[in-house]
Amino acid sequence: MTSVSKYRHFLTYGLSMALFLIVLRWLELRFLIIHNAFAIYAGGLALLFTGLGIWLALKLTNPKTVIVEKAVLVDSAHFLANEEALKETGISQRELEVLQLMAAGKSNQEIADQLFVSLNTVKTHLKNLFEKLDVGRRTQAVDKARKLGIVA
Repeated sequence: MTSVSKYRHFLTYGLSMALFLIVLRWLELRFLIIHNAFAIYAGGLALLFTGLGIWLALKLTNPKTVIVEKAVLVDSAHFLANEEALKETGISQRELEVLQLMAAGKSNQEIADQLFVSLNTVKTHLKNLFEKLDVGRRTQAVDKARKLGIVA
């Protein structure tokens, strides 16, 4: 406590100077705001309308697209494969059988059991089909084959 009382004058002087600087800064800030009030309001309005314009532009340039898919029922008993598309894609008869079973919703193992081949043979046929149809997945292969008229 003796050190505080010893330097009391210095502490009082320092605190009064700090308070004086805070008051000066506050007055300077207040003067700047009052002096430049129009510029501050105009800048705020400009930012508001810029943000609003960007939001509106994004809403107008990216319209929501609605994709409507309709199921088309085809009688597979009377379905004839598009021979021209088969020749164009180079799909063999065995690959066509695999594709038809895949389109029927069969798994790889079910296809192998039905065709009396190994699972690896089915996977090889599927890999060849994907390359020939230029797709990456089973659903894409079936969709493209249906569009080409290869499977029902």
